[in-house]
Amino acid sequence: MMTLLEELDACGGWRDALAGERQRLAGLEAWLAEEERQYQVLPERGLRLNALRRTPLEDVRVVITGQDPYPGLEGSVPHAMGLSFSVPEGIKPPRSLNNIYKELADDCGLMPPSHGDLSTWAEQGVLMLNSTLTLRQGEPASHAKQGWEAFTASALACVNRGSAPVVFLAWGKHSHKLAADIDEGRHAVIRTSHPSPLGARKAGADFDAFIGSRCFSRANRFLREKGRGEIDWCRL
Repeated sequence: MMTLLEELDACGGWRDALAGERQRLAGLEAWLAEEERQYQVLPERGLRLNALRRTPLEDVRVVITGQDPYPGLEGSVPHAMGLSFSVPEGIKPPRSLNNIYKELADDCGLMPPSHGDLSTWAEQGVLMLNSTLTLRQGEPASHAKQGWEAFTASALACVNRGSAPVVFLAWGKHSHKLAADIDEGRHAVIRTSHPSPLGARKAGADFDAFIGSRCFSRANRFLREKGRGEIDWCRL
């Protein structure tokens, strides 16, 4: 079973960029080992840095941030797979993801798929990173304020410092806070409400409602203008 440091070592350019976080990861590893003596911790080992492994730092074109992994199981299969908002094939898409598909249908013509696996986005340079990367099964936010937030803030800072323009899709107030320090002179931040059923249609003074935001085509327009191509959001 892979340790967090072994996972980081498998993450290409992130390994060197986050070298200063190795001590923090070692501390998290020790803490998680104690948690695993009493609880089922999600996602499973080998998937906890999956977002970094699947989307190399040098390939990042879009960032989608979330709060923490899905806490549920379907049978014995965890919903959490280390990519924010994504679930493995065979798992019914959660309601937030269904709203993402609805907006994609209106914005880009997506024919909603029967699964919720967004791995093909990761392969195209979409970094799907939660701010807390583990939790106890069935207990949302149970691993908050244990060190993950500082680690993932460092990862976002690496993207922010990069010379290549990136789009940050900030869905919901938690993601708005994560994007607060992004250099909008070089990067784009598209702020909307969260795609959950409770907030998807609610706009605020400084952000659009998620439904109707056309955030996906707006992201592609920015990438195209900056010479970074487009994301094929409908390739799922």
